[in-house]
Amino acid sequence: MSSAIASTRFSILDRSRIREGSGGPRALRDTVRLAQEAERLGYHRIWVAEHHGVPGVAGSAPTVLAAAIAAATRTIRVGTGGVMLPNHQPLVVAEQFGVLESLFPGRVDMGLGRSVGFTGGVRRALGRDKDDADDFAGQLAELLGWFEGTSPTGVHARPAEGLRVPPYVLATGEGATIAAEAGLPLVIGDLRGREKLLHAIERYRGAFRPSGWAEEPYVVAAGTVAVAATPELARRLLIPEAWAIAYASTHGTFPPLAPAEEVERRTMSPKERDLYESALRGHIHGTEEQVADELEVVIKETGAQEIMVTTSTYDQEALIASHRGLARIAGLTSNR
Repeated sequence: MSSAIASTRFSILDRSRIREGSGGPRALRDTVRLAQEAERLGYHRIWVAEHHGVPGVAGSAPTVLAAAIAAATRTIRVGTGGVMLPNHQPLVVAEQFGVLESLFPGRVDMGLGRSVGFTGGVRRALGRDKDDADDFAGQLAELLGWFEGTSPTGVHARPAEGLRVPPYVLATGEGATIAAEAGLPLVIGDLRGREKLLHAIERYRGAFRPSGWAEEPYVVAAGTVAVAATPELARRLLIPEAWAIAYASTHGTFPPLAPAEEVERRTMSPKERDLYESALRGHIHGTEEQVADELEVVIKETGAQEIMVTTSTYDQEALIASHRGLARIAGLTSNR
């Protein structure tokens, strides 16, 4: 194992993807089971996502799911990747994380994103508009103020006030500057657009202002990592999500995951085929040796202190096996 990999934390983000033939309840239970396995393997943290009205994603209430995961585990850090702050009142978000931190002290992370609902219908249902994301920096400052007890309203967030729940900013580009100016850790992806990723990280580090939440820049690089016995098997792990992305791009809705062999039998339009092939390219995948080599390059190029794996696939057992392979690559210490 290289020194770069050995000095890097490894974590998992699970989106509670629904699979064809099963529904949302099974997807959520699979996420909890994955968290238990991640803890056993020695991963640093597991995060869950927020999506609304998406046929292929069950994770619509990340703080609720985080509570279930924290209750089913003992040591792994648990958080959100993320709570989409423009969808919520900052006071309510502070209260939710205050409850989580009170119940599971020292284990909770507050990952925050700036996205709003994926479709106009979802945004209307949430009472939000696309423009609400433009004030993410202000919403972020308001949220942190509830923990610090500095709200000008005279209201106090209970039980959040006075607690220290580590905040993280999720970004693909612009959010990197917001994270830097707020003095917060940055979670950024994806690993395929390396040049764009490196520029955003450089911008973040250059503009970082130390804060009461973080004295130095902290970078979590997020992306798909698939490990299997052969490169072909690793690539098959990528197929269900690649097809879902192609389908969403052409039909406007993100579907449940289909088995790889079924996807390969489907007839695709030229546009779908192009999108599908594009979605398969550039991910870190292969045997343990191949993935180790690729990860070493990524870590050295980005200087990231942490890698967060965002892989989704139809075969849950193959996904868990992939995480086990990565744990071996990283030399993670088992909690058993």
